Amino acid sequence: MYVYCLFCRTQRCTRIAQLLEIRGADRAFSPKILSHLRKEGVNLTRERDLLPGYVFIFNEERLVTFDLFAGIDGIIHRVGRNEDGYELEGPDRDFALNLYEKDGLVGAMKLVKVGDTVRLEDNLFEGSEGVVTKVDYRKERARVDFRFENNACHTWIALDGIRK
Repeated sequence: MYVYCLFCRTQRCTRIAQLLEIRGADRAFSPKILSHLRKEGVNLTRERDLLPGYVFIFNEERLVTFDLFAGIDGIIHRVGRNEDGYELEGPDRDFALNLYEKDGLVGAMKLVKVGDTVRLEDNLFEGSEGVVTKVDYRKERARVDFRFENNACHTWIALDGIRK
């Protein structure tokens, strides 16, 4: 399977993924994560962007041309290197394939270690470390900053429990 990634305008990621599938991509999605939030005194669980601005494309055949992306408003650039055909490789490819196995939806996670640097317990993030920049105990979530393809990213992660 060939794996590609696009960096897009955040508010258009879901629509861009839908258009790519209509145009012939085997599978495309903007990954989501279950997140806790509090609204009118009630704790709710909602889907939020795991990596705001990123769309992953999975195809059984290698993309020789990138006509699939032509004319789609909101695509900023392809992630990766031209010499590799913009295919994801190594840990980035493994990460994307783990997302694919979860159909682009990640459940609530637990922090293994609280502090400046944390390791996320979910298999998807195996070996990945991030920095917790905010913890909202009332909403049972934490903001974790990490790097993906040499770009700084952050996401709010629902916490099932926090170990200090």
